[in-house]
Formats: sequence, C-alpha cells, structure tokens
Amino acid sequence: MNTQAIDSTTLPRAFVLAASLALAAGCSSEFSPVTGCEPGFGIDVDCQFQNPEDLALAPDGRILVSQFGDMEGARSGSLATYDPGSRALTVLFPATEGAPGAAASEWGDPACGPPDAAVFAPHGIDIETRADGRHELAVVNHGGRESVELFEMFDDGSLAWRGCVIAPEEGFFNDIVLLRDGGFWATQMFPRDGMSLSLVRALLGSDTGWVYAWSAAGGFRKIDGTDAPMPNGIEKSEDERYVYLNVYGSGGVRKIDVATGETVATADIDPVDNTTWGEDGRLLAAAHTGGLGEMLACQGIEEGSCGMPFEIVALDPDDLSQQVLISHGGAPMGGVTVALQRDGVFYLGTFLGDRIGIVDLSK
Repeated sequence: MNTQAIDSTTLPRAFVLAASLALAAGCSSEFSPVTGCEPGFGIDVDCQFQNPEDLALAPDGRILVSQFGDMEGARSGSLATYDPGSRALTVLFPATEGAPGAAASEWGDPACGPPDAAVFAPHGIDIETRADGRHELAVVNHGGRESVELFEMFDDGSLAWRGCVIAPEEGFFNDIVLLRDGGFWATQMFPRDGMSLSLVRALLGSDTGWVYAWSAAGGFRKIDGTDAPMPNGIEKSEDERYVYLNVYGSGGVRKIDVATGETVATADIDPVDNTTWGEDGRLLAAAHTGGLGEMLACQGIEEGSCGMPFEIVALDPDDLSQQVLISHGGAPMGGVTVALQRDGVFYLGTFLGDRIGIVDLSK
C-alpha cells in the first residue's frame, strides 16, 4: 500500500465556511477516508499522486497530470506525466534540475514573466495543437499570482515555458480551454474577494461567475450568456463555435454559442467538475453525486483519498443527452474530478487524494 499525506486545506477556507453553514441548516454526513490502495468494484488504483485534479493526453501518448495544491495558492503542486504502461510518474515542472521558464515570453502577454516555481499551484489544464503545428499547454495557476501559464510540449514529452497571462482584477480561474490561434477561454468561478458570500450565493443558485475569452489583440472579455453559479469545467466544440460550460453551484452543463451568447442545449445533471472528449466523440463529465456533507468531510483527510460519490456521464455533443458510464462512491476511490479515455481505458483524477483510478469497461 502506498499512501501519501494529504493537506486538509485543498479547498479555500471560504468553501469550508459555506459548507458549514449548509450543514448547520440541516445537512449531515458520516464519512470515512479511503486509506487502502487495493482495487475493487472494477476500479484499479495507483496511489503515488498529489491531488491529480485534471488530466490531459500528451503528444507522446502519456497522460498529463495537474497535481493540485489548493485554490488559494497556499500549497504548491506540479505538472507531471504518467505512463500507463510502466506506471512511471515524471514531474516536468517545477523541474528537479534546471528550470523551464528562463526563456523570454513568446506566447501570451509579452510583459508577463516566468512563474515562481517554488509556489507554483496548478489547477485546470488543456493542451492544443496551434495553427503552426506546435503543442501548447495552458495551466491555471493560483501560486504567487493568479495566472494562465503557457508551456510548449515536445514530441519527446519534454516541456518548456513560453509565456503567461495575468488574470484581470478579481480574477479567480478554475478551468481553461485553448484556441488554435493562441487565445483561450477560462472559467471565472467568482471574485477572489468575498469568496464566502459568493460560495453561499452559488449554492443557492445565484450567478457568481462567467467565462472569459482572452486574445493577444484584445485581452480579456466576458463571453455573453455564460453567467452562472460557480462555473467550473469547460470544453469547446471542434469548430470552436460552442463552449460547453459546467455549472457547479446549481448543477448542469450548458452548450453556448460563443458568437450569440445563446444556450442551445442543457443537461440536467449533478454538479459537474471537468469534462473531456471521449474516444467515441461524446463528452465525458465527472459529476459529484454526494451532498455538501461529503465535500466537507473530505477536508479532514490527512492520508489516502476522498471517497465522495461520483458518476462519469457521457454527453452527446449535439443535444447533451446523457448516459451514465460509471457510478461509484467509497473505496477504492471517490471525489473524481475528471475522466480521461485512452485506448478505451478510463483514467480518473481527484481534487483530494493520493491516487488515480483506472477503469476498463470492456472487461
């Protein structure tokens, strides 16, 4: 068994306060952390991670891992790649020898300098092949500054820092999706100041955030029609016409036409964290089916993993009709924030835990 110490401050203190208020209003939960590292219920686990909150597929076929610190930037994290065959986990940034980031800024805002590797705290990630054929990796960073860090990934799996963009005033990002022209869309959860009130408002269904679009020519602008209670994960259509927005505060997924701001489809679903594209062309949504009690209980975990119930739901990209693929809670893994499919196998990440889950539905 391989378990690692888990920091109990992964979510902001404001979230714990908001959840405590909800519990005081009548919610309650008894919950035990998952401390073993044995497979079960069709889920294999690998327990060598630090909060693998978001996953993406690297150009060389390995899995990119955002090893989350916390949302307030008080705990650092790292970017790593995971080889499913050998189960080798390799940290790419901060590097153990040398430090990507010494080069001048090439992408993003030319005035934005390299991040402080010692406090680097990644959250949502995305990778895209740019119009010039180069592979760009975008990372939401809460450590030292609120920013989007931009890296180039090479075919051999190495990484180099290429630039960044500082968030606007009161910016507080969660997830990001890259555009092929070098721009991006990012979810603004709520203002950085007044988080406690914003979280309570989000849990009551009031709008607290939106989606930002950024371009080198125009900087940041708000995408019309994206106001929502605590926007979380985000994806785009292949033609970059639609944004798929996960609404965490009140639940649901929305498909929004970026040009008009019109919501053209919705999915009535439990709060969804991240979405990725499945190999069959459907969206894979990681939904949290437990209540606030389970979320709050997870904050006390000191080792092992959160066992909060979750579902992995496949969504049709046209009308967002849904099919539940995986539904589970407790050992060997819960609290799943992302599902990434590779060669038919699902790899599951979590916001609070020492493990990823591995599910092969063909067996």
